[in-house]
Amino acid sequence: MKIKSFLSYLFAAGLLFSFNLPGTKTNDKVIIYPAPAGIELSHDFTVSVEGDNVPVYMAKVAREDQRVKEIFESYFDTASYAYFDMKEAVNVTVTVPFKINSAKILPSISGIIPKIKGNSLSFHISIPKNLTIEINGDIVSSLHIFANPPETNIPSPSDTSVIYFGPGIHEVSQNTIRSNKTLYIAGGAYLRAVITPEEKASGRRNLPPTFTIRGTNIMVRGRGVIDASLCPTRSRNMFMVRGKDISIEGIILLDGSPWFMPVRQSENVSINNIKIIGYRGNSDCIDIANCRNILVENCFLRSSDDLIVIKSDRNQGRVDHILSRDCVLWNQFAHALSIGAELREDINDVVFTNCDVIHDTGREWALRIFHCDSSFVTKVRFENIRIEDSRRLISLWIGKSVWTLDKDQRGHIQGVVFKDIKASGSPLTISFVGADEKHGISDVAFDNVQLNGKPITKGDMQINPFVKNITIKP
Repeated sequence: MKIKSFLSYLFAAGLLFSFNLPGTKTNDKVIIYPAPAGIELSHDFTVSVEGDNVPVYMAKVAREDQRVKEIFESYFDTASYAYFDMKEAVNVTVTVPFKINSAKILPSISGIIPKIKGNSLSFHISIPKNLTIEINGDIVSSLHIFANPPETNIPSPSDTSVIYFGPGIHEVSQNTIRSNKTLYIAGGAYLRAVITPEEKASGRRNLPPTFTIRGTNIMVRGRGVIDASLCPTRSRNMFMVRGKDISIEGIILLDGSPWFMPVRQSENVSINNIKIIGYRGNSDCIDIANCRNILVENCFLRSSDDLIVIKSDRNQGRVDHILSRDCVLWNQFAHALSIGAELREDINDVVFTNCDVIHDTGREWALRIFHCDSSFVTKVRFENIRIEDSRRLISLWIGKSVWTLDKDQRGHIQGVVFKDIKASGSPLTISFVGADEKHGISDVAFDNVQLNGKPITKGDMQINPFVKNITIKP
């Protein structure tokens, strides 16, 4: 990929300013951004880092008993989140208005065991990471801690190539970010995506995105928040990305309606350290369609619909070289890591690696290729993935569905690897379904896959006659 060289070029080209924003607390270890006046903060948690209080915000999330017909504005629960930048290892204290009997910090691979005392817990963070804290078994109304690396080369508000949102509340509707521009959303900034009176009067249901990223050499970055809760369900995307040499980093996105961030017909796109929390129907996090050389890394994604998903629409280009790595994922209804539906152009070389699925217990599958159209899907790897709470684990499927567009054509799936995967849960269903003799699934390899601590066997799989050449190691 050319992403790293592209980012180096951007930094060298003039983003040379670095300063403290008004209200920001900075010391040798941590940078804490101010909460804008007028934002209601969480009453459930108090968070301090190195003795300084960090604002704790609220976010709408799916309820534990979520059902299809109720994934809309009026049916939700509330979680909390706090964010800060850390320059070196820090100590964090969390206080709640009740006695703490137990606490869990996820993902478990972080190895963080909190010290509990009364109604507080404390723990140590050695490097930047995205953590979830569950207290007294309450999974849904959890606390998310987004510990970021420090920003470098912060752009100046006076730079004419920068669209700059500083600390405070801002209302935004339609914005297009074009070639050689930077969209900067500072820590302490809170952008409310809105529908304008003119847009409402137009009667249009699918409005242009809040931010359209279109062109080449574009950067979106910062530490601030974009909240779409004032937009009706399925009214507009938060971001639409279409271009080349694009970087999106650091920001927090809430309550998307519909898909948060579709990336279409693009090349050399980096999405790094994005935090997304949503709950509504059709609230996919990152949809990658007809793209080449895409990198998604270090993200935290929690939503009711697909989290990272690959698609390919007809006559819009094939899919090549998609890498998703080092992400923490929580899916409450659909898929965590998937390919499909809408697979109408060929897909080659997709890798999902070193990710932690901390919860995925909805009606769909944690790891899936869902193929209801005609393309050839090949060279897909799911590797080094830890799944802490799942039911329907793996599915490769070819057939017709409500999403089918190629009515009389079915596709193929060939060359899928599941390597170094550890999954916990019950029943951990695994299902492979080909369409027919000419449109089947072949060459599926399992290498060091464990279900509840035991090596996988063919007896753990449901396989129809149109699936060939499954291998298992060891």
